[in-house]
Amino acid sequence: MLFPGLNIRYAMAEIARSFQELNYLDTLSSKDSRIHRIDPRAKLVTFMVFVACVVSFDKYEVSALVPFFLFLAVIIPLARIPLHFMVRKLLFLLPFAVFIGIFNPFYDRHIMFSLGPVPITGGIVSFVSILLRFMLTVVAAMTLVAVTGFNGICMALERFHIPKAFSVQLMMLYRYIFVLTSEGISMARARELRSVGSKGLGIRTYSSLVGSLLLRTWHRAQRIHMAMLSRGYHGEFYLRRPMHIGIADIAFAAFWCALFIAFRLVNLPQAVGGVLMGAMS
Repeated sequence: MLFPGLNIRYAMAEIARSFQELNYLDTLSSKDSRIHRIDPRAKLVTFMVFVACVVSFDKYEVSALVPFFLFLAVIIPLARIPLHFMVRKLLFLLPFAVFIGIFNPFYDRHIMFSLGPVPITGGIVSFVSILLRFMLTVVAAMTLVAVTGFNGICMALERFHIPKAFSVQLMMLYRYIFVLTSEGISMARARELRSVGSKGLGIRTYSSLVGSLLLRTWHRAQRIHMAMLSRGYHGEFYLRRPMHIGIADIAFAAFWCALFIAFRLVNLPQAVGGVLMGAMS
């Protein structure tokens, strides 16, 4: 191998960049737009209904999922979220969905319809359905964090009378991910600087550092918690914008939730296609 440890260094750099971009979602939540100013409770209900409607479709449903992209096509520009950032993160996560449904065409070979001379099996249709639902739900989750912030989501859960212990633990778990990643990258870099050639850069060496990594993150998390307590933290959530639900917030949630339910009950592309075919005949 010409450059020992190059693949490991590249992998660690990619992991560090991915978590920096994940933290960038919280940075986007500090923007000021019409969507950002909507009460977190209204946004949380809207996105939960969106995800519930999307995942409730049959595994062979494809065309009925297309109208749900309208919501994201409206929210993302209004919130001024960089489209290239969302696309890059989606492409990074898309292989997980591909691995889930890649074998469907081999198991489900029942021909559902044909596109000219090409037969389309149930496995192909279900694979496309998995990809569409994955894209809709993942982009919706990232958009919710980008327009609300994780603290806002946890505070909205608390206002919905979710047990406070659950919401606080959820927030701490989210923050602990960044502590774990930071310590892991520091340890990997230190090990790399102390290695000679390819010695000390194998998987076995890294596996022996897992225990030390957990201890380091535990102690650092304790120091962070003590610093939070010294600054007056008592388990309460604090937001830049006070939570106040008004008519505009209720109207936002009611409009989009009603539209999602309508999309779920009526296959809009199929209905429009039927009307056009009837008019042309």
